[in-house]
Amino acid sequence: MIELVDPLRSGDRRALARLLTAVENERSGIDVALAELYPHTGHGWVIGLTGAPGTGKSSLVTELAKAYRKQGETVAILAVDPTSPFTGGAILGDRIRMRDLSGDKGVFIRSMATRGSLGGLARATRDAIRVLDAAGFDRILVETVGAGQSEVDIVRAAYTTVVIEAPGLGDDVQAIKAGILEIADVLVVNKADRPGVDSAVKALRTMLELGHPASREQLVTHHGKLVQSESLQPQHSQDIWIPPVVRTVATEGQGIDELLAAIEDHRHFLAEADRMKRLEAQHIQMELVDRVRDALVKQLFAGLPTSALDDIVRQVQSRAIDPQTAVNHLLAFRPVDVAK
Repeated sequence: MIELVDPLRSGDRRALARLLTAVENERSGIDVALAELYPHTGHGWVIGLTGAPGTGKSSLVTELAKAYRKQGETVAILAVDPTSPFTGGAILGDRIRMRDLSGDKGVFIRSMATRGSLGGLARATRDAIRVLDAAGFDRILVETVGAGQSEVDIVRAAYTTVVIEAPGLGDDVQAIKAGILEIADVLVVNKADRPGVDSAVKALRTMLELGHPASREQLVTHHGKLVQSESLQPQHSQDIWIPPVVRTVATEGQGIDELLAAIEDHRHFLAEADRMKRLEAQHIQMELVDRVRDALVKQLFAGLPTSALDDIVRQVQSRAIDPQTAVNHLLAFRPVDVAK
């Protein structure tokens, strides 16, 4: 794996693909290669795009990539697809939708299967982003599965999170209650040529009012801070960022310039007052907690006798012990003596 680092840094696409495969499959030696690449990261801007199935995420990603290429920037796309719980396979169909980008040497598309990981991202997505970052891409677009309201893990990896809605996918209450809207830095109503777009935008405005509760003096809160606001029109001040609502028709290329402008506005906002450093510190802290948790679980089960877990399961099933007591026994690495 370490032999692929220099070719990757030199623009070798084969080395890039091999490293991404090694990351996804957790192959031996990949940790050493990632450690070698890490000092070369931190330059690409990571944009997460999430939303319910049918909102047009792939079409929007394609148009964003085209727009960035017109600006002379290189683009990497990570399209995370769901894994079958029965076969373990994935269709990886986003590359079919993005065929308009084929042949462009400034665009690299990689599909990843979730392999059972919840929250809309594959477990190895963070490392894959770093590989693409070290490869020198200016923009890294991460399209999540489209699992729905629980799909919030993207906020742990992206600098700018774009949440995509579309008219006709549910009533106003459904749009307002969707938990993923709370993580948005930019809200997009795609397929804005369809009936009901005004209602969808109104519902999102209502969500912003609920997410940024206003007092009689119209104090609006965002991320725990207050600001005086005359309205909830897209805006930002020295202290807060209120997500703008952008209308797009991705299949026609409409609204893409406005979306790019909103993303850049958010990027400039984070660049002020050390906000980017604080955001990156939060990302690192969350990642370290996740990695420590995974490592401890692997270490725990690697040290257990082969029959220990089966024995615990049988005793929980027979109601001899409860699940929490079983967990305590597993953590203590000691056998369960029911006779006592």
